[in-house]
Amino acid sequence: MIKVGDKLPHAALSEFIEVETQGCALGPNPVDPVKASENKTIALFAVPGAFTPTCSAKHVPGYIAHHDALKAAGVDEIWCLSVNDPFVMGAWSKDQKAHGKVRFIADGSAEFAKATGLTLDLTARGLGLRSNRYSMLVKNGVVQSLNVEGPGEFLVSDAETLLKQATSH
Repeated sequence: MIKVGDKLPHAALSEFIEVETQGCALGPNPVDPVKASENKTIALFAVPGAFTPTCSAKHVPGYIAHHDALKAAGVDEIWCLSVNDPFVMGAWSKDQKAHGKVRFIADGSAEFAKATGLTLDLTARGLGLRSNRYSMLVKNGVVQSLNVEGPGEFLVSDAETLLKQATSH
């Protein structure tokens, strides 16, 4: 499993954005986490699935609500990763009104989840291989803090915990 001090792995992630910008089409657009985190501080959190109850009601709203405080603490971008396709992630971002606050990045084949060792096997529930619920603070591609949840928990990957860690780094 990835740990504090490790570099983010290369993985084929993608993003579908709500508003087309110069140089960035609606998508899906490829995202290499290594390149995308260069010279930046990233508040990254991952969830088992888009539109799921805890993720939609607590996890994402916390990061949206703490967007300004995280920015003030030196965070350049907030990323939400999930093993879903980029179209679902784009729709979820729109539903959560996250545009301009949180980037919703798809790990469609669980490539990033596998490379970090942060997978969650929900095959018995008909959901296949997913990402575990966690958060991490990343500076210039290197993990500064990592908060991995236990099965079914939402105790340490919340925005408040990562905000405290961002202000102390």
